[in-house]
Amino acid sequence: MGYKLGADELSDKSSGLWRALLAEFVGIFILNFFSCAACTHADGDKTLISLAFGLSVFMVVMSIGHISGGHINPAVTAGMLAAGKVSLIRAILYVGAQCAGAVTATTALDVLIPKTFQHGLGNTGLKAGVTELQGLGFEFFLGFVLVLCVFGVCDENKPDSRFVAPLAIGLTVTLGHLGIVEYTGSSMNPARSFGTALVTESWNNHWIYWAGPTLGGITAALLYCQLFKAPASNCASERYRTAADDKEVMLNLMKHAALEESVITT
Repeated sequence: MGYKLGADELSDKSSGLWRALLAEFVGIFILNFFSCAACTHADGDKTLISLAFGLSVFMVVMSIGHISGGHINPAVTAGMLAAGKVSLIRAILYVGAQCAGAVTATTALDVLIPKTFQHGLGNTGLKAGVTELQGLGFEFFLGFVLVLCVFGVCDENKPDSRFVAPLAIGLTVTLGHLGIVEYTGSSMNPARSFGTALVTESWNNHWIYWAGPTLGGITAALLYCQLFKAPASNCASERYRTAADDKEVMLNLMKHAALEESVITT
């Protein structure tokens, strides 16, 4: 794993950095706008909230994943940085764009939705009885499972996984919300929580929503790279072996068919 500062990306037009930043901004804007809007009228329906977040992530990754990688989450960016997949400067700028997009989206909701219907605009917080340490643990595993999925489906040695990557990531977000939304609001995403916290001026236990998913994401990234990454040599040899086996089977079938034709002719 190599790490780099990435200062050259600021002036290198071929790096696509500025286009990627815009994609991250737009991506998390869509996520916060529609998902937090769903929170305002869910009336306690956790399935509705879970689907709103999962489907938003699915749509965004499908749309802008090829431009920026579809991080739309500082926890994912932190995992990519820890694994040497992005430079330090790109990671910092990504997080800035993500936070700006989340704040802009929540501000738009604050303007569009009447105050009596806002219900906190989807702001995350610990449920009564949940301690800070418990909340940190919940958010750690939310970040862990998300980044583990991202690395699994984006493994360059598993090219077939890329076809289902947006759906798999979206469903992982849905899974996290179905399991944990009742206890912490199931942030999974520091920028998503930052947007609503800033607009609603509600900062209770906000540090949990940065520390938990970020630490979980870094842990998952390092674990995957060190222990779970698909081996390139084995994958290649397996493909070649399978192709050779298929060719041998085809030749045997052709020989058998030729033999039968010879017998019938005789």
